[in-house]
Amino acid sequence: MSWALAGLGLGSFLFLLFAIGMPVTLAFFGVNLAGAWVFLGGEAGLEQLVRNTGVSVNSFALLPIPLFVMMGEILFHTGVAYRSINAIDRLLQRVPARLAVVSLAGGTVFAALSGSSIANTALLGGTLSPDMLRRGYSPTLSFGPVMAVGGIAVLIPPSALAVMLGSLSGISISKLLIGGIVPGLLMSLGFLLYILAICWLWPHVAPREQIHSGGSFRERYWPFIRDVMPLSLIFVAVIGGMLSGLATPTEASALGAVASLVATACYGALSLKTLKTSLLETAKVSVSILFIIAASTTFSQILSFSGVTTGVTEVIGSLRLSPDMLVLAMLGLLLLLGCVIDQVSMMLVTLPFFMPLAAAANIDTIWLGLMMLVAIEIGLLTPPFGILLMVMQGAAPRGTPLAQIYRAAFPFIVIEVMVLGLMFAWPVMVNWLPGLLD
Repeated sequence: MSWALAGLGLGSFLFLLFAIGMPVTLAFFGVNLAGAWVFLGGEAGLEQLVRNTGVSVNSFALLPIPLFVMMGEILFHTGVAYRSINAIDRLLQRVPARLAVVSLAGGTVFAALSGSSIANTALLGGTLSPDMLRRGYSPTLSFGPVMAVGGIAVLIPPSALAVMLGSLSGISISKLLIGGIVPGLLMSLGFLLYILAICWLWPHVAPREQIHSGGSFRERYWPFIRDVMPLSLIFVAVIGGMLSGLATPTEASALGAVASLVATACYGALSLKTLKTSLLETAKVSVSILFIIAASTTFSQILSFSGVTTGVTEVIGSLRLSPDMLVLAMLGLLLLLGCVIDQVSMMLVTLPFFMPLAAAANIDTIWLGLMMLVAIEIGLLTPPFGILLMVMQGAAPRGTPLAQIYRAAFPFIVIEVMVLGLMFAWPVMVNWLPGLLD
């Protein structure tokens, strides 16, 4: 069987399973079962599939995934995240479009503590977005910043997707985690400048809220000192441990998980009920991710044995594209896929091809990996199937048209694409911070 026919068969079967609504994990395992039987030697191929499943998840480097997920779940279910957002709300009293800026600042803080885009958007969308609509904010400011800042959780550590990308691609996990900080903060700054600019150009998009004069130190500043600054120490501990070389990503994630437990206990918010709920949700998310990683190992092996990986690499190599053109083609494909499939599927489908091509063209894999994370993040917001669009519709007031949510996301998608363009044109912008680990 030719590699082209093998690739067509595997790809068609995979997208057929997606089309009938099969979950990502089961879809890839279904393709793996068929591919292992055909390309890896019948029963011997199925035995190899079982061995791959055990080997792929039996890795110390994957421990940050459940630990980072647990950090976010604990802060979310104990209500500590809500307290930090309320504290930021009290602090920011004299800025235009105050609630939109609060959602942006609060979402960035929560992204640096949780690593979960969906939890970030659900938290802010269920609390701030309806309130902004009631006060007269435009839908763009009510929905857009909440969705956009939710996506930043993919970049700013702790990020389970960054750990997954590193483990599947062989790129340094610690460098991906550290490298996501600069583009994540750049996006937050871009979103803030956009909000302030449209409020200055079109004042009607946000109400002129009644500003309460000053307030006492205890009313305005003390909640921020009490509810935000101690939590920021968790982020400092995780990132500082990796940057200083004192901790690996796994050790840093363990430190962050323990710190989140200690912090919520000190706030008096940790109970057996919230701990049980947090651990159950952590187990659900982590098992799903680890199953996907297990499926991807055999999928990559099948693509290699069938000749698909080599064939595609040779065809693209014959085009004699420059490294920059090759990277642009990869990013363009990711942006296109982001419109129709989820982020994990994007990684599983593209990495078996992207990494051999990058190695052959001597492309900096840290630079490529970080741009891939940004492209994957943009896919969270791109219609028609961006997952954060669906989360926002679920959190928005009943009857909110999906088209209105699409329009609210558009200007923030443009800002994210601009940041991606900056990363492509100026690699040193994202490489200098991971370079400190060398």
